[in-house]
Amino acid sequence: MESIDIARWQFGITTTYHYLFVPLTLGLSVLTAILHSFYYKTGSSEYKRLTKFFGKLFIIIFALGVVTGIVLEFQFGMAWSEYSRFVGDIFGIPLAIEALLAFFLESTFIAVWLFGWDRISKGLHLLSIWLVAIASSLSAIWILIANSWMQVPVGYVLNEGRAELSDFVAVLLNEQMLVMAPHTIIAGFVTGGLFMLGISAWHLYRGHQVELFGKSARISLIFVAVGGLLTATTGHDHAQHTGEHQPMKLAAMEGLWDTEEPASFSLFAIIDQENRTATREIRLPYLLTILAHNDLTSPVRGMNELQEMKEEQFGPGDYLPPIAIVYWGFRIMVGLGMLFIVFSIYGITLWWRGKLDTSKRYLKYAMIVMFLPFIANSAGWIVAEMGRQPWIVYGLLLTADGVSPNVSGGKMLLTTIGFTLIYGLLAAVAGFLIYRFAKKGAPEEDAPTHAY
Repeated sequence: MESIDIARWQFGITTTYHYLFVPLTLGLSVLTAILHSFYYKTGSSEYKRLTKFFGKLFIIIFALGVVTGIVLEFQFGMAWSEYSRFVGDIFGIPLAIEALLAFFLESTFIAVWLFGWDRISKGLHLLSIWLVAIASSLSAIWILIANSWMQVPVGYVLNEGRAELSDFVAVLLNEQMLVMAPHTIIAGFVTGGLFMLGISAWHLYRGHQVELFGKSARISLIFVAVGGLLTATTGHDHAQHTGEHQPMKLAAMEGLWDTEEPASFSLFAIIDQENRTATREIRLPYLLTILAHNDLTSPVRGMNELQEMKEEQFGPGDYLPPIAIVYWGFRIMVGLGMLFIVFSIYGITLWWRGKLDTSKRYLKYAMIVMFLPFIANSAGWIVAEMGRQPWIVYGLLLTADGVSPNVSGGKMLLTTIGFTLIYGLLAAVAGFLIYRFAKKGAPEEDAPTHAY
């Protein structure tokens, strides 16, 4: 295995680990703020207990997200020095702003919120957790600004083999970011909602603190239902933008080898990339054209035509991504997203019928479904990143040209094994801590509430 292959595995493994915690942090921060808002409005000790309970879980996940994310930025210099040299003038700016502004704001007000119980005013305390939630989304936005530039480079000039910033506003308002950020952040909300629903279902199933966790279950159901519908809507916009700016990725997502006018949507196919064919296909006529162009007649270009276009533009080479991974990753993401919508709406129906707290079957399924967003999020990330291949910066820098030239395959393999073991240990610690604190349930109210 060559250094480039090991470097890609290393970054993929560490990023996937880190990305387990990021969407959950986004969702739980907002849900904790919502619970705190209910406490602020009602003064109910039940909402205070729920706020402290889910807030503690949020802090555990936030801490693990920070720890697993630090390594990623070091990898840009260790394993991807040529990439860093090429994009450093642009890529470093949003990363620096994320660390100095959004993360600083987030970590500061987490401390204010955590240690502010009964020490600061009720309004300031509520504001602190909302600032944490806002900063979490801002942190994600700055990272997505950097990633969006890799997907659709804008606001740059090439100077002596480097991309240099020429228009910061163009980078900031990149159309790719404007469709990517809402979809990613709202998917994080769904992740947090299903996590809260699963934890609540666990206690309801056991008959533990039923009235208390019945409240959090109902809040999370509404949160997931709304978030699921918005994720589907923003995902549609994202896919259309992909078809316009990265047509090869869209064609790979659909296993579309030849241009079709109108194009059919693939439900199932066995991809044979070596022979550039697909077998056992099940396709729905017209649907891909409708999804890509909102009409019934527009063509969707296939990978064979796009490959020829890329060879004319960039010279001989293989410009196809790993199609089977992208194809099935897209279906896993979309299929699970649809499941989340249906599952939450069914839960709301049970709530309306007065059976949510007692439906053992639904509660049992909720404890399983809470883990599925992590698969959906990882599949979506894999589609976004693998679908861009062979480019590390689309149309500008090939992935093979971004790896560090002076780091041997042996050194790369050694660090990959080390990172994998350490991250595996951190994942085990995360599971243990979440289980330990979640099992106890919401704390009893034995401390004085705010005195004003």
